[in-house]
Amino acid sequence: MEDQAGKYNIKAVSKLLGIHPGTLRAWERRYQLIQPVRNDAGHRLYTDEQLKVLKWIINKVDNGFTISQAVELLDKHDYQEVMEEETANYNQIGKLKKDLLSSLLKFNETKSNELLDQAFGVFSTEKVVINILGGILADVGDKWEKKEITTAHEHFVTSFLRTKIGMVFHNLPVNGLLPKVICVCGPEERHEIGLLIFTFFLKRRGYETIYLGSGIPEDDVFLVVNEVEPKMIIISCTMSEYLKNTMQLAENLHNDFSYLSVGVGGHAIKGLYSTDDLKYNSFFVGDSEEEWTKWLKEKL
Repeated sequence: MEDQAGKYNIKAVSKLLGIHPGTLRAWERRYQLIQPVRNDAGHRLYTDEQLKVLKWIINKVDNGFTISQAVELLDKHDYQEVMEEETANYNQIGKLKKDLLSSLLKFNETKSNELLDQAFGVFSTEKVVINILGGILADVGDKWEKKEITTAHEHFVTSFLRTKIGMVFHNLPVNGLLPKVICVCGPEERHEIGLLIFTFFLKRRGYETIYLGSGIPEDDVFLVVNEVEPKMIIISCTMSEYLKNTMQLAENLHNDFSYLSVGVGGHAIKGLYSTDDLKYNSFFVGDSEEEWTKWLKEKL
């Protein structure tokens, strides 16, 4: 039975799921998708179960269904079935990620390719790249920092991920109506996988991306921005020792190009989330697909 206790207002749901509040209201009106409870002020409040239903619907739309097809499919399920399907998908992704990471850390490329083929056969390309490969990237970074794995392990996994991500994102189509985005690593930063994953996320949505990668001097970044005149630039920083120069580059670009939206992401950025310095807040693209989507919507 559905829990009737509303917990999340529409702003929170929008942030958690990466869906615009107006879209959510339109879905409710047109399809009677869900009926959120109302507080004393008349504001919508969504339950945990309703949040999961919306996530299920969005997942179907992301995998090629129209909203009407997704709603029709939902009508053939009950809430319990939807909850069970969401849980099963989550568990399967977690298991594939765990098995693939274990195989990679054993330098077993053949088994790793088999597991990755299995993942692509079950889930969308975007879910595999962002949730599975991106999750492995985060886990490997943590293990390396804690000295739980060697540099050889980190390099092998990184090389594997770079190759696989590169194979899928070069063939994605571009939507000429969307703005150009430059993607570059911060000064001296050499870790590119996180930037590749974010670039894939952009290209999957049709953005024209100019991927510069690592090793680009700051002066060259400014030259490219002048020549290309992009709407956005994304800067990635993984290692904390390069964070200061990365944030300085972001600030310099923000000050010199009034039309440019500057975004910064990567493992090292987490160290700034808890600081009292708010001047960088608008730069942070976030850590999750939902936060990335929200940041992009705010900048368009």
